[in-house]
Formats: sequence, structure tokens, C-alpha cells
Amino acid sequence: MNTEARFLLAVLLMLGVLVGTSILFPPAKAPQTSGADTLAVPDTTGRPAGRGSITTAPDTGAPMIPTQPGAAGVKLPAGGAAPAERSSAAPTVTVTSPLYRYEFSTRGARMVSAEMTKFQSFTRPDSAVELVPPGAPPYLSQRLVVGRDTVDLSLQSFTVEPSDGLNLTEGSGPQTLRFVYQHPSNPFRFEISYTFDPDAYSVTVRGSVTGLERPLLVTDLGQGLAFNEEDSTGEARAMAYVGNHLQNGIHSHRLEKPELGVHEGPYKWVAFKSKFFVLALIGGESEETASETSYLGAMVVKPSDLPDRVDVSVTQSVGSDGTFAYRLFAGPQEYARLASLGEDMDEVNPYGYRWVQPVVRPIVAVIMAVLTFLHHQLSLGYGWVLILFGVLMRVVLWPLNQKAMKAQLRNMAVQPLLQDIQARYKDQPERLQKEMMKLYKEHGFNPLAGCLPMLLPWPVLIALFFVFENTIELRGVSFFWMPDLSAPDPHYILPVFLGLSMFLMQWVTMRSLPQSNQQMKIMMWVMPIMMVFIFFRLPSGLNLYYATANLATIPQQIWIANERKKVQPLKPAGG
Repeated sequence: MNTEARFLLAVLLMLGVLVGTSILFPPAKAPQTSGADTLAVPDTTGRPAGRGSITTAPDTGAPMIPTQPGAAGVKLPAGGAAPAERSSAAPTVTVTSPLYRYEFSTRGARMVSAEMTKFQSFTRPDSAVELVPPGAPPYLSQRLVVGRDTVDLSLQSFTVEPSDGLNLTEGSGPQTLRFVYQHPSNPFRFEISYTFDPDAYSVTVRGSVTGLERPLLVTDLGQGLAFNEEDSTGEARAMAYVGNHLQNGIHSHRLEKPELGVHEGPYKWVAFKSKFFVLALIGGESEETASETSYLGAMVVKPSDLPDRVDVSVTQSVGSDGTFAYRLFAGPQEYARLASLGEDMDEVNPYGYRWVQPVVRPIVAVIMAVLTFLHHQLSLGYGWVLILFGVLMRVVLWPLNQKAMKAQLRNMAVQPLLQDIQARYKDQPERLQKEMMKLYKEHGFNPLAGCLPMLLPWPVLIALFFVFENTIELRGVSFFWMPDLSAPDPHYILPVFLGLSMFLMQWVTMRSLPQSNQQMKIMMWVMPIMMVFIFFRLPSGLNLYYATANLATIPQQIWIANERKKVQPLKPAGG
């Protein structure tokens, strides 16, 4: 059972207990994949039909791009060595900033490494998060397609300016790293430049092509992201490639269950995501310049030599002036940063199932605003912030809970009257309904009045689950014995404590009931055990919040228990 299913089961069980208890004690029971052999990329260049198309193999649907340039008229120098050997032997240049460290190879102008220096990897001791998986070929290689011919630049030697790389400091302004390939005997020239901002993870990519007639650019996005979390199983479930299609919207596919083949565009962006990080290509130099003609073309998904991974490439039309541009984003899934990119990039890793996102998203936004405010304004660690938040939630909801408790007391008082009406008119449904309505009006009896106000904390609990599942601000935050509030408690102390707090709440309630109930006793013992089983693999921060909220509720439970003992049942007339 995956984490989301486990949590959904927990919520359903808790709601079942809440509603069932309120009613029974004491009230009465009352993207689309092309199937064609040829994918025609949207073309605004006016070239003959079929130019820039990618032909697919009939048996697999994978792209079949010839490596001999033929009609393109460009014969590239032979490599002469195995690709892995050539990649390792080629000189590299490094780009560093306060946020990241990139390493590019001069062979193919490809990205060899992408480290997020602000974040620690939990799979590599004393190392930063690395996005490029070990054993994968370098990312962002380029190919140019003219008709059915391909010019593959991935193994060609580029000159780079500046040759010693870039060292960006905070507030220093953007800087550009430029790669150029010039054919030794042909006018063919390919240039690509990366403009880095020291304070942002978004990179502007511009390029130009000369010597080829309106080629189609194919950029290799790579083979997914590297593992960086201790919970490799949970991280593997989060690994996916995602595309935002112009007409069909956002579709995500897990790397374990890919849809191989050529997926027709246009796409606003195509990305790889893990649990907390993302690598994406976004059409246009900025949100303002993005248009249908500057969007990405097709998404090509091929098998990978690495297990449980795929190789994803994207196409893009080169303009009539021989230029192209797009944006590269390699960084954390921080909501504000992704939202600033536009094109719904903040939905690359949405909160929960599609049908709950409209409800959960605004609640998550409010919760994160409150948590970050308390964290920064009070200089508290997120562990203490969660404890404070759990107490504050109960304080805010205290009046509503009081209303629910008083409704339960009224229901208890009229219980004898209700039972008398049910016994007296059990064979007269219409009269029974009429007398029940009269009872509602005279004594304010409502079987659901005691539970509806108590349902309000559940949207917060559900939203907090997705906060811990997706929010990178809580990644790696330690609290006492817990090394990571976004990960399960390694010693399972908090889930057990959560179960004990639930048992204590139900025990207080049981002691105040006017008569013993065997079903309630069984529930008091079974439910905490089931909740421990369900919550023991959920984030420790969620356990911390929920256990704190339970403890903060106990004083109110004790008060209502004492009030329940004072209730004097109303006797039927003549009884």
C-alpha cells in the first residue's frame, strides 16, 4: 500500500469513528500518444511538408533517427572512441553560484553534473544533492534533424567562452557561458549559450544554427533524476517525467511505467521530477515571450540502459533566422520559484489526487504561510512550529468544538424521549416522522450537530499530509531524535505516542458515558492500534502535529466528560 493510500485509509477510518461515535453515543441511530508512423511537428517555417518529421520504428514506436547526414550535406568528424571514454576524457568547465554547481563537458556541450549546493544528499554523505544519476550519459546533448537526416553533436568538440567557467556571487548579475562548434571544412556552425543568474535556478538558453536549411532541434533532457533521499522506495514512486501539453494539459508518468514512443506537441514544458527536485525545459526565453510558435514540439520517450528509467528528448523548431531559445530549470520544487516561471510549472508535482487539488491547494498555501511566518518571526525550528501550530489549531477551533459538545449533551438529554417515540410509533412511519420533527424543534435535537463542527480539522490534516510529502522547506529538518520531519520516525516513537493519545481521548469519553457499550470498548482498543499501523510510515512531522493536537484536545474532552455526567435525561410524559 503506497503512502497516499495508507493516509486516505486513515482519514476514512477516523471520519468513520467520528461520525459513528457522534451518532451512536449517545444520539439515536438514525497526453496523447501518436499511433502513426510519422509525427509531424507543428511547423511555422513554411518548409515543405515532412521536413523535420521524426520517423518511428513500426515495431516499438521509438524514434528512428538516422545518424548519417546525407541530404543535410554535413559530414561530422568521426569520434574514434567509445562514448563513455570520450565523455570522461573531454575537458570540463564549471559554473558555481550560491545555489548550484554545474559541470559541462566541452564534448557535445553537455551537462555532466548539476549539484544543488543548498541541499544535502542523504544517499551520499557530506555531499550536495546531485540531479544527474550516476552511470547516465551527460544531459542536454543536441541533434539537428533535416528531413530524415540527423546531425548528432553529442560527441563533437566545442570551444567554450570563458574557458575557465563561471563563478557567480550573490548580487553579481547574470553571466553567460557560450559553446561553439565550427565544422572544419563546411559553413556549418552551431552555437549555444547558457545565461546563469546567481540568485535563481532558471537558466536562459539561446542558440543559433548556420549552414543547414531550417533544421529541427532535438535536445536530450536525460534519463531522470538521481536518488537523494533515504527512503529510496518512496522516492522511486515519486520519480516521473511530466509534460504540459498546450491542448491536453499536464500529464505525469512514473519512470517505472512509461509510455514509450513519440508524443505529439506542442508542449509548454517537459520535465523530470523526483520527490523534491525537478529538471525541466520550458519553451521561450521567458513567460512573456512564450508563444505557440516558441513552445517545444514533440516529446520522445525511449528505453534506457539504466533500470527503471527512460530517455526523454524534446524537439523544437529553429526559427527562420536560424535561432532558437528555451529555458532550463534545475532546482528544488519551491512553490514560489516554480510559480514565477509561469506556464503552470508549479503543478509539476501537484498536491494529491487531481480531484482534491482545488480544495487542498489553497489550504496548503495558507498552512505554509502560517508555518513559515512562525518559523521566521519567532525564530523557532519547524518541530516547535508544528507543536505550536497543533495547539493553535485547537485553540481556534475551541468554540466550534464547544458547540459540538453542547449539541451532544442536548442529544443525550432527549435520548429517552427519542426512544419512547420510536417505540410508540414504530408501525406508523408518517406519525413517527412527524413526532421526530416536533422533537427537533422543541429540544434542538440533531444527530449530526455534534460531529459536523468537529470535521473542520480534517482538511487541515489532509493538507498537512501533502505539505510533508511535497514541501522542500521541511526536507532534512531535524527535531530531537528525528533526522527528517518529512520522513518517517526511524524509531517509531511518535506513531506509538499518537496511538496512546488517541486511546487516552477515547478512554476519557468512555468514562463519561451513562452506560457501558461493548462496541465502544472494542473501538477504544482497536482503533489506536490500527492508527499506529497506518501512521508508522507517514512523515514524522505529521505524527508530531496530530499527536500534539490530540493532547491539546484532552482538557476539553475532560470538561465535556464532567458536563456529560451532569446531564439529566428528559422523561417522556407519563413515564
